[in-house]
Amino acid sequence: MASTKRPRSSKSDNGVVAPDITPSAATDTAAPSTARGVPRHVAIIMDGNGRWATRRGLPRLAGHEAGTENIRRITTRAAELGIAYLTLWAFSTENWRRPKEEVDGILQILARAIERETAELHRHGAQLRHIGSLDGLSPALQAAVRDAIALTRHNNRIVLTIAFNYGGRAELVHAIRKMIEDGVRPEEVTEELVSRYLYTADLPEPDLIIRTSGEQRTSNFLLWQAAYAEYYFTPVLWPDFGPADLTRAVEDYRQRERRFGGITPAASGRDAG
Repeated sequence: MASTKRPRSSKSDNGVVAPDITPSAATDTAAPSTARGVPRHVAIIMDGNGRWATRRGLPRLAGHEAGTENIRRITTRAAELGIAYLTLWAFSTENWRRPKEEVDGILQILARAIERETAELHRHGAQLRHIGSLDGLSPALQAAVRDAIALTRHNNRIVLTIAFNYGGRAELVHAIRKMIEDGVRPEEVTEELVSRYLYTADLPEPDLIIRTSGEQRTSNFLLWQAAYAEYYFTPVLWPDFGPADLTRAVEDYRQRERRFGGITPAASGRDAG
């Protein structure tokens, strides 16, 4: 019978090594939220960069540049609010379908952002991670991503995960292939085991997922992990989404009642939905 221990290697196909912690010990990687009701893990679909630029008569890449510059201030505010994990979706597996000029520009922006922002994020105690695949990136850019992860791996103020070349379906296919490769038999497959084969094996599931720009769909983001996440949709475009907007999203979350399929004590004596 196959063991239910974590996958035989914590090294993904793209060569990024996750910190050596188990899902149950994930609380040790960042200070827990101190404010009552603050979500431990917030994930954001950063949408609207292109529209932001178009409305200003600027090229689309100007919007992506502005969106990238917004990451530091949102990360800073998240840490101030007591959010322990922040995951930002920067580039999907479907985004490769965009015009080559735009894709090449986004990769150049990523390279500049890593060079410009890593030291500052490190100074502020952010631990950087990546989920997805580094395939398609130049060797130099892949090395820069790995170096940023290595530099910040012991920081614990906030865990900032960048989902780049990430797609929820691709992640599940990758996990299934790894389980088959490891000889896992059908009767041994459990939800816990599947979770341990995902890119996010060392991260808690998201409590709150925010999508900017007014769109109201998941778009293949964290499909498995978001089973019980709360969603918050805002018409604000990502480059304009500021610290006050993040605070409003967290306050909205704090007013919600999360039952995870059960009922609360207050509802136990009456009909529960």
